[in-house]
Amino acid sequence: MDPDVGALIVAAFALLFASASWHKWRAPAEFESVLLNYRLIPAGLSPALKLLIPSLELGLAIGLLVPAARSAAALAGIVLLAGYAAAIAINLRRNRRDLDCGCGARRDRRPIAPWMVGRNVLLASVLALALVPVAPRELGAIDALTIGGGVAILALLYLATDQLLGQVAPRAAALRRPA
Repeated sequence: MDPDVGALIVAAFALLFASASWHKWRAPAEFESVLLNYRLIPAGLSPALKLLIPSLELGLAIGLLVPAARSAAALAGIVLLAGYAAAIAINLRRNRRDLDCGCGARRDRRPIAPWMVGRNVLLASVLALALVPVAPRELGAIDALTIGGGVAILALLYLATDQLLGQVAPRAAALRRPA
C-alpha cells in the first residue's frame, strides 16, 4: 500500500478514537448510564469501564500514530469496533430500539439503529487496512498536504453521514408515516 493511504487511514482513525474518548471524558456519568442501559455488563463493572473504555480509545489513538504499536492498536481497534457493533446488534435483536447509542456528543441522544451496526463493521474493515504493509517511500510536503486534506475530508464526510443517518433520516421517516 502507498504510504499516503496508510498514513491517511491511521490519522483518520486516530482522530476518530481521540474524539470518541474526548466525548466520554467530558460526560463520564452520562457514559456510565449509557453503558448500564445496554444491559450487557454487570452493574458493578460500570464504574471501572466508564474510565477504561475512554482510556482505551485514547490509547488506540496514540498507538496508531506510533509505528511500533500500530499493528497492536489496529487489532485492538478492530475488536473494539466489532464489540460496539455487537452491543448495538444484540439490543436491536432485543427490540430495544429507543436505547441511546452513546456514540455522539453530550446531549446528542440518538436511538440505536441497524445502520450503526453496518457503520462499525465498515469502520473495522477499513481499519484492517492499517495492518497491510506499506511500500517504502519517503513522505514529502505534498504528501503531508494530501494526508491532512484527506483526514479533513474524511472527518467531514463521517460527520455529514452520521448527521444524515442519525438525525435527518429518522425525522423524514416520521414525517412520511400516516397519522
